[in-house]
Amino acid sequence: MKATAVVAAACMLVAASAGASEAVAPSGSALDRPALVTRAPERAVLLGAALAGDRIVAVGERGIVVVSDDGGHRWTQSPTPTSVTLTAVRFVDARRGWAIGHGGTVLVSRDGGSSWTRQLDGRRAAQIALVAARETGDAKLIADAERLVSDGPDKPFLDLVVSEKRVLVVGAYGLALASVDGGQTWTSWIGRLPNPKGLHLYVVRQRGDTLLLAGERGLVLMSHDGGQTFRRVETPYQGSFFAAELLTGSTEILLAGLRGNALRSPDGGANWSSLSAPVPVSITATAVDSRGQVLVANQAGMLMSVEGERLVQIRTVELPPLNGLLATGNRSILALSFQGPVLIPAKP
Repeated sequence: MKATAVVAAACMLVAASAGASEAVAPSGSALDRPALVTRAPERAVLLGAALAGDRIVAVGERGIVVVSDDGGHRWTQSPTPTSVTLTAVRFVDARRGWAIGHGGTVLVSRDGGSSWTRQLDGRRAAQIALVAARETGDAKLIADAERLVSDGPDKPFLDLVVSEKRVLVVGAYGLALASVDGGQTWTSWIGRLPNPKGLHLYVVRQRGDTLLLAGERGLVLMSHDGGQTFRRVETPYQGSFFAAELLTGSTEILLAGLRGNALRSPDGGANWSSLSAPVPVSITATAVDSRGQVLVANQAGMLMSVEGERLVQIRTVELPPLNGLLATGNRSILALSFQGPVLIPAKP
């Protein structure tokens, strides 16, 4: 599959069709062009959100970052140095956070999302992967890395996890890069993943030293040593997973993706059960609220929760197709859509 087609597919599968305009042309110019100011940030296509203390920070199409200091009622736009679509954001505290996106983009903020600087892009990421591949002497890894360099910065990062100093970003074609110094330097993890076909990585989650990666064609990878080694986990579903959670004690796993397929394992992937869904529509996002309730969103605009072996709709209000979820500090739910953020108040 051509790189541009993969980017377009990644946009669609994370419910980011508005980013498709970048997928049909090289992202180089957009990569280096600051995001334009929008008059109505509350109507922007948003794909990811995170809490920075009491502030909500959300990211989306054309490099947009918006922040809300009143629980998601009003939004203002923050400047960014790029116009490529941003796919995910995470904060470690009220001030320090990272956002990722197309063109191999990694941005960092040290002021709660008010301003951003670039730490990494696809050009540098490809060079890092090539150096790492040459050190292994593996001919296939070297050839794949050389292809990354020649393709240019046309591949998106799709998810990330962050801690005090550590950042791990994953994305299309099995891209995986990590930093242990807050993004000052980066290391390629491509060679340590049992992913010889370079399948896309759509989601990463971490609890302690346990890492869970999931993606294309049923790919599920786990590490219990902080990412030093990974093993492939077999599941009864071979379609793509776009959402995942590590639950109780890092041994309970939830996976969800294409056509409403959702799986749960109580024992780290040794055994699996399927969860029934109201409709066979792709699940795009999950989140865990302060009470431990697992929330699930799909492309039909349905907000659901995991109840036993079922996904149960918990809000009957009509919503647009959903791209992401955030459980806020006041028990409200922020749903991200093609039409902007939708704030769903907590039940009385």
